[in-house]
Amino acid sequence: MSYEKVTQLKSQIMIGMKQTLKAMKNGQISEVYIAEDADRYMTQSIEELAKTLGIPCQRVDSKKKLGAACGIDVGASTVAIKK
Repeated sequence: MSYEKVTQLKSQIMIGMKQTLKAMKNGQISEVYIAEDADRYMTQSIEELAKTLGIPCQRVDSKKKLGAACGIDVGASTVAIKK
């Protein structure tokens, strides 16, 4: 599942929407995870850019679980895996 992959690749992740967008624009991202319970308005730009750039974009059910998989104490709306 997605959470396990994020946990295994902790050294290769970018957490948060600003960092994810910037890294996507710079061609540094191979995959993106977006939490279902994140604000759609906020995550829509990431989803659209991923589609445009051909970056696989997967949804996970919880910001809290995604944050925990990253090793942080708060929820994460988006997480990107670096190339």
